[in-house]
Amino acid sequence: MTSERRFIPVASPVFTGNEKTYVTDCLETGWISSGGNYVGRFESAFAEFCGVRHAVACCNGTVALHLALMALGVKAQDEVIIPTLTFVATANAVTYCGARPVFVDSEPLTWTINSAAIERHITPRTRGIIAVHLYGHPAEMDAIKAIAEHYNLFVIEDAAEAHGAEYKGRRAGSLSDMATFSFYGNKIIATGEGGMVVTDDARLAERARLLRGQGMDPERRYWFPIIGYNYRMMNIPAAIGLAQLEKVDWHIARRLEVAAWYREELRDMPGINWQTTPAWARHVYWMWTIVMEKKTEPERNQIISRLQQRGIETRPVFYPVHSLPPYRDPTQSESYPVAEQISRCGISLPTWAGVTYSDVHYICRNLRECLAEPFGRAARDESQNTEA
Repeated sequence: MTSERRFIPVASPVFTGNEKTYVTDCLETGWISSGGNYVGRFESAFAEFCGVRHAVACCNGTVALHLALMALGVKAQDEVIIPTLTFVATANAVTYCGARPVFVDSEPLTWTINSAAIERHITPRTRGIIAVHLYGHPAEMDAIKAIAEHYNLFVIEDAAEAHGAEYKGRRAGSLSDMATFSFYGNKIIATGEGGMVVTDDARLAERARLLRGQGMDPERRYWFPIIGYNYRMMNIPAAIGLAQLEKVDWHIARRLEVAAWYREELRDMPGINWQTTPAWARHVYWMWTIVMEKKTEPERNQIISRLQQRGIETRPVFYPVHSLPPYRDPTQSESYPVAEQISRCGISLPTWAGVTYSDVHYICRNLRECLAEPFGRAARDESQNTEA
């Protein structure tokens, strides 16, 4: 074991701009709630960043998905196609509408939804497709949109992890009917909690705004023509978000640099793979994530534990949503081999703007050492059972 010790978190926000100034302004003026002007400023700036006409700020990324689905009219008994390899919020938001998420496996190179598998999951109840830009890598949007157009379906981009990602030169958020973002504390733009819905459609934006504010008519105070939700963003996180957005190019550039260091350090390590980025994609590396070939989940977990003991915080890949208890369906015979293998063998390594080359070198050196150590009996037994 290397004698050097340090602690490297898997993610951490970095505040190098006007965050403190803007938050202080909120406190000194007393505008801490959703009525403050930073909400509108953040919305306008973020819409411009994405290359769309409208942005609707809300209190988190899950809420953003729910607002988009509700604005698009998703209701009970509808079906919405999503990748199974995603954070559970993508499926939960569909379920909140009374609809059913229909799961599709991943594409083996980019790990995003396999567009070639979408069409066979479409039924008369299908209303739309959610394309998740996983770990900051855009989904293959042309193929998805062609299918959606053919079957008259909507498309939502779940871009929670993909601020600034691009598909064929166009920003994530501008590639669909509506798109959603998260500003959780580990995201590229981090406000602690927060979300955004973006669209070019004025009608959908107006509907999302109405739903966000308890359904209150903006022209008639305390008149509620519909049942809405308390999904508003407060002024303080909006102030932080605006400051973060002003520095977003720097945040993305740092992540691209960190990714390049990982790629160089790991390129000759056998049995290690990561997302392949085609020429049409700009990957913004929310999390640099690797898959260790021929490793079982217990072996992967031992690697996570060993790295933690050396001061390196990591995280496993999401469980495929179809495997989680609320979404498990014993009557279904569908298999998801790509998503399951990525989930079983995947680890996300520290990826944020404060990571240095020295950190990456330390992480990769320790990863080599941890992989070279023998695995415990439980992991070996599991490996033998898997191979059998």
